[in-house]
Amino acid sequence: MTSSARHGLRGLSVLHDPLLNKGTAFTREERAEFGLDGLVPPAVETLDQQARRAYAQYRAQPTDLMKNVYLEAVRDRNEVLYYRLLGDHLREMLPIVYDPTVARAIETYSTEYRRPRGVYLSIDEADGVERAFRNTGLGPDDVDLIVASDAEEILGIGDWGVNGGAGITAGKLAVYTAAAGVDPGRVIPVALDVGTGNERLLGDPAYVGNRHPRVRGEAYDAFIDAYVRMATRLFPGAMLHWEDFGPSNGRRILERYTGHIATFNDDMQGTGAIVLAAMIGALRAAGTRMRDQRVVVFGAGTAGIGIADQLRDAMVRDGLSHEEAVRRIWPVDKQGLLTDDMDDLRDYQRPYARPASETAGRHTGLAEVVDRVAPTMMLGTSTAHGAFTEPIVRAMAAAVDRPVIFPLSNPTERIEAMPADLLRWTDGQALIATGIPVPPVTYDRVTHSIGQANNALLYPGLGLGVIVSRARRVSDGMLHAAAGAVAGMVDVSAPGASLLPQVDDLREVSATVATAVAEQAAREGLARADLKDPARQVRDAMWRPVYRPLREG
Repeated sequence: MTSSARHGLRGLSVLHDPLLNKGTAFTREERAEFGLDGLVPPAVETLDQQARRAYAQYRAQPTDLMKNVYLEAVRDRNEVLYYRLLGDHLREMLPIVYDPTVARAIETYSTEYRRPRGVYLSIDEADGVERAFRNTGLGPDDVDLIVASDAEEILGIGDWGVNGGAGITAGKLAVYTAAAGVDPGRVIPVALDVGTGNERLLGDPAYVGNRHPRVRGEAYDAFIDAYVRMATRLFPGAMLHWEDFGPSNGRRILERYTGHIATFNDDMQGTGAIVLAAMIGALRAAGTRMRDQRVVVFGAGTAGIGIADQLRDAMVRDGLSHEEAVRRIWPVDKQGLLTDDMDDLRDYQRPYARPASETAGRHTGLAEVVDRVAPTMMLGTSTAHGAFTEPIVRAMAAAVDRPVIFPLSNPTERIEAMPADLLRWTDGQALIATGIPVPPVTYDRVTHSIGQANNALLYPGLGLGVIVSRARRVSDGMLHAAAGAVAGMVDVSAPGASLLPQVDDLREVSATVATAVAEQAAREGLARADLKDPARQVRDAMWRPVYRPLREG
């Protein structure tokens, strides 16, 4: 729903709507027609002029957190200006509006509370879900995307209740718009407030969420079901995105709904798909096939197993049976190599648990697994800083010509190994992608560009492709098409080439991904839209931060 079609407002009401407000850029005709004379300064400025001033104000902020606060203030009053700033300086501002700075903003959300954004659904008022959605004033054809979070596992900082639910969903949607042109007037961020286990929040007088422990079990499931049922009934064309759910709920929720509606979990599917994209590049550089890989996943949580799922499916597509593909993956967690005799495994870990006979009942750590398996690929999602030690890496490199090593944990203080060390320990032969931005590394006169496995390279385009195709659901084939599209945007033939695109031009990456996703949806019979020219339809659908003529709705 675009701003020019929705308002019917005048005077201060126009200025208070961030999708309508242009500030000093209102023309003289608009000021006269909509009762704005005298409510803004007399100068009529362009968006370019406003953006230059706003960027100078942004640069003047003393800390990254204050930069985040400043940008949110701009977003609260003028979304076009906000997205123009973000688009002009995306590489610089992406870490400010999302990971890692958004984590700090979430921690202070209640104490710095300024303006509600989106919908807040409380488990204590589960019968109010419909009323809350209807209060947005949005109709069945007005919403393309809903991002929801119960905030149990926020960006490595844990349970942050309504602070996290509100902050992470708004941040995620900002990236959808900046990177893929998803219309900010056609999205809803949803905070699913089921309580919190964070004692700091429960004891904070300023906390704006439910003041009770996190609800689980049947009541939780019924609340999630009420949300899904109402969201899909009121907004039948919207994709439902799940963000930062805990391991006990995230996979279970996705598996419950994924075959019936268009739904997506970025922590599992998005992370798996972007790592698969980097893997495709690594295989091209190494000249090997997916079916021939031996993969050690260090950190077998939702992200690690989500990656394992994508790699397993890729092996199956390359000719292995499902069982053979599973047996080529070795999951290692804090209890060592996961084996089928362990009684503390989660449901999603069990398919990858190795036979107990492989360990004879002993704890088998990462070093011993690498010695025994001679993996071709080693992935880190453990948050255990320095876990990929020199002896482990050298042992891997001794058995493999081009070892694929992806230390994916972030931030920097949690990464399993730094690329410079990995290159040194492998005599420059390692193929590397990381979860953090890393500057180029020169080893033996070759400069290596280190690709960042940043989900923002994939999920915005995936969402746009679903929106344009009006896909009934998000299939494994669509995820694979997204990964292949990302991988296809880099040339890995040159020594030291990055395995992934850079984030400088996310809109171009997103357009390519969206086109591939829409085409795959059509091939699978999942598209409800008539896709005569998917590439053109994708670009036509991309919202751009420009001022549009204000006219009566």
